Amino acid sequence: MTDTPRPHSTERERAPEPAGGASRRTVIAALGGATLGAAALGLTSGQAASAASRSDAAPARQAADCVLTPEQTEGPYYLDLETVRKDITEGKSGVPLTLRVKVIDTATCSALPGTAVDIWHCDALGVYSGYVAGGSTPDTTFLRGVQLTDSSGVAEFTTIYPGWYVGRALHIHVKTHVGGSVANGKYRGGHVSHTGQLYFPETYNSRVAALAPYRNNTATRTLNARDGIYRNGGSSTLLTLTQVGSDLGKGVTGTVVLGIDPDAVP
Repeated sequence: MTDTPRPHSTERERAPEPAGGASRRTVIAALGGATLGAAALGLTSGQAASAASRSDAAPARQAADCVLTPEQTEGPYYLDLETVRKDITEGKSGVPLTLRVKVIDTATCSALPGTAVDIWHCDALGVYSGYVAGGSTPDTTFLRGVQLTDSSGVAEFTTIYPGWYVGRALHIHVKTHVGGSVANGKYRGGHVSHTGQLYFPETYNSRVAALAPYRNNTATRTLNARDGIYRNGGSSTLLTLTQVGSDLGKGVTGTVVLGIDPDAVP
């Protein structure tokens, strides 16, 4: 697959939709909790105490502490397949990635069960499925899929660590859909409440790049700090990675929290 061409057009950066202000987001150590505590939201002890002291004045919500995840560009490679499946690899080789996305309601800071999490990303060589210009064919669907969040607000995918292409840091695209339903393996109806991207720590990116098949990717790798889209709020969706074992090639688990307004239509 070393000769497989990659997309040459880069995703155009757009100004993010107003998100009520972005702030640091800490991934929950155990994503099973239905309600986020102060530590899960990245609050210091002082901030938590301050929030508690304001509870009488604003019991329904602490808007300054529970914030929206910044909107980011959809990019040119989205396909409205809406196929509900956990394993999206379709035989693509690469470092195994278990991706766990927790979705919370920023109005209540509580988990959002039944939310459709829709992801798509390129393979190790920077190719997206479904695009002739990217070196693939229109009838391919690899590395695309939808999962509904469970009672704890978590959607889990089995995929691979993405590769890269010219002008972009390593990333996974994500949308959340609210109000639809599943029939015949497809998610239909409802509306999109968030569009964003997930990113990877550079310490892992450089190690993965040295492994097969990633080392066959001849495109220049763009670092997070040099990616204009990442600089527009990407640090808030930087995955927390845990290596499965001593061998990185055996896989990693990535976790992230998305704070959304389920009623929004960005």
